[in-house]
Amino acid sequence: MRSSFVQTVAPLWHTYSSPGAPLRSTSDRAMRVIYGLWLTAFILKLIGSGWDIAWHFHYLRDDMAPPHIINTIGTMLAVGLAMFHTWTGYGVDRLSLRLIQAGVGTFLLAIPLDLINHRLFGLDITAWSPTHAMLYLGTAVMIMGVLRGWWLLGPAGKLYTTLALGFWAFLLEDVMFPIGQQEYGVLALDALKKGQSTAAPELVAAAGINPELFIVPVPGWVYPLWMILTVTMVLLAARIVIGKRWTATTVTGLYLAYRLGSYYLLVAGGFPPSYIPMMLLGVAVAIDVAVSMKLHTVIAVPLVLTAYYGGAYLTKQFTQMPDFPILSMPIIGVLLLGIWAGASWIQTSTLVARWSRPV
Repeated sequence: MRSSFVQTVAPLWHTYSSPGAPLRSTSDRAMRVIYGLWLTAFILKLIGSGWDIAWHFHYLRDDMAPPHIINTIGTMLAVGLAMFHTWTGYGVDRLSLRLIQAGVGTFLLAIPLDLINHRLFGLDITAWSPTHAMLYLGTAVMIMGVLRGWWLLGPAGKLYTTLALGFWAFLLEDVMFPIGQQEYGVLALDALKKGQSTAAPELVAAAGINPELFIVPVPGWVYPLWMILTVTMVLLAARIVIGKRWTATTVTGLYLAYRLGSYYLLVAGGFPPSYIPMMLLGVAVAIDVAVSMKLHTVIAVPLVLTAYYGGAYLTKQFTQMPDFPILSMPIIGVLLLGIWAGASWIQTSTLVARWSRPV
């Protein structure tokens, strides 16, 4: 039996441990296994990051908190996969490999810098610190590299589009992550004022006499600015790249399903609730419709802006949500016009062809 096991494993080890260059011929089965492992890594990182933000609204910071451990396991798997791609050349072209390497490198560099930041300056609850920004920026670049590798080289079949949609949903969650502070903060602040806070006494004490600046230390306009620009870029890119009619809606549905599931699990575990941006579903439908109907930029952008601000207005009638000031619309609208016009130009330029060609 041992001899049979060795005879089976030895050729596999020899094949998949030997050095090689990007675009090395990779079997369909190997591609599914490799990118299935990437999916596992992102799921672990997703669980860790989603739990982590709830943890920080419940307890004082702890380097060895369970969310950090889960995220670390996912990161270790991602690092291992990046090393595998780098050494063997399997499953990637040169550009997807560089994106993966840059993303993993940025994330790993951010970890010691963040620990140093906390040692020097103490508790840092905001998602907007430079070291925290490096964490989700690194993850975003990493996901883009994986997206490119799978989209260009993945084997045809039902799993092909399904896995691509999943990776786009991970990217959407990553860009939404920093404004999760406002989504937790608005409800945490309200609960604190009502004497119903679920935060630990030490965390309440750390908030001091001015809890607004501690819990939500960024201006209200940050929420709509970041959401509208980054979410639109992700959903518009997903719709253009995948090309199927309801791509943006499907990606958003996957993200919101995750948010709803994690919400009930975390609240059941005694963690504080967060606002869930269900309004994004209407935004995604508007983006899909605008692209499918090939609406001109000057028509598409007002349609999408109406979905954002109209959705926010309706949401406020039924539940509490972060500030979504209407006065932010003119500036955001101008920026969104630039993004949409840029996307329209890219579609008709040679950039899409270059991006779609392995290098």
